[in-house]
Amino acid sequence: NSTQSGRRGPSSTDVTAQACRDLTPENGPRRRRLSLSAAAVVNSAPRPLQPYLRLMRLDKPIGTWLLYLPCTWSIGLAAEPGCFPDWYMLSLFGTGAVLMRGAGCTINDMWDRDYDKKVVRTANRPIAAGDISIFQSFVFLGGQLTLALGVLLCLNDYSIALGAASVLLVIIYPLMKRITYWPQLALGLTFNWGALLGWSAIKGSCDPSVCLPLYFSGIMWTLIYDTIYAHQDKRDDALIGLKSTALRFRENTKRWLSGFGVAMLGALSLVGVNSAQTVPYYTALAAVGAHLAHQIYTLDIHRPEDCWDKFTSNRTLGLIVLLGIVLGNLWKEKKTDEAKESMDSRIEN
Repeated sequence: NSTQSGRRGPSSTDVTAQACRDLTPENGPRRRRLSLSAAAVVNSAPRPLQPYLRLMRLDKPIGTWLLYLPCTWSIGLAAEPGCFPDWYMLSLFGTGAVLMRGAGCTINDMWDRDYDKKVVRTANRPIAAGDISIFQSFVFLGGQLTLALGVLLCLNDYSIALGAASVLLVIIYPLMKRITYWPQLALGLTFNWGALLGWSAIKGSCDPSVCLPLYFSGIMWTLIYDTIYAHQDKRDDALIGLKSTALRFRENTKRWLSGFGVAMLGALSLVGVNSAQTVPYYTALAAVGAHLAHQIYTLDIHRPEDCWDKFTSNRTLGLIVLLGIVLGNLWKEKKTDEAKESMDSRIEN
């Protein structure tokens, strides 16, 4: 008896209060909370598998989105007027994006393992933390690249050659931060290769008038979001001798980002003209311009958490571009039907 032992038993009020604490957002309903976030999925995987999933950054899918979205833009632009993008190609490129982003992160962490140990944000990465050995990393990398090759071999010969050419960029990108203040440019060249590959996968080859300005716009976009990302680590990077556009631009960052934003919008406008895009596409570009303006204007380069929030918001920006492309392409059919009706009425008259 708790009263006899000198300790008061819990009252109904205490029980109710404890139940409420157990259900607060901080704690969540214990053992019953179901989360479908990428991090939660990784944490619920078998423990021996978790370091490999984290090495692929499956717990942080924003990078996969940023690699995948330029592919979707290109596939959408290559669709026939009035048609949705090819769903098979979208799924194929989605699979490829997961695998190649995972391979890129594995290569990056193998190159950077000694640097990662010195940076608080990256010290717990699997290789730096000793959860995965270099030999295990090589084996895992080989597996990812083999699966990615299987995806690539589903495409036409032109696209297979084009895709294979990007492997060199994937390998050398992590080295750029050691030799230049513009590693974000190297990332842009690598991450937006899908802007070329998506079109060629549908059409059989690249149309330079569409693919090149689309590729350029993607590079400008990468310079924006990855410069913002790099501001999170600028102090650590400066101490250990790594370079980035964040350290190059410093307090002039917003001016540079504004210039990249204008260049991105200009290139996307040229893409629209050369691919006979319609009103929904240009409406989406206006929304992209507003998103970029807000992103850059409200950015606080001295607050890592704000840099992360702005960086991750670029998934929304990329989806806006995709929506504009898809709706713009469907609008082409409407315009074509109107033209046919006008021509038929003239013939009848």
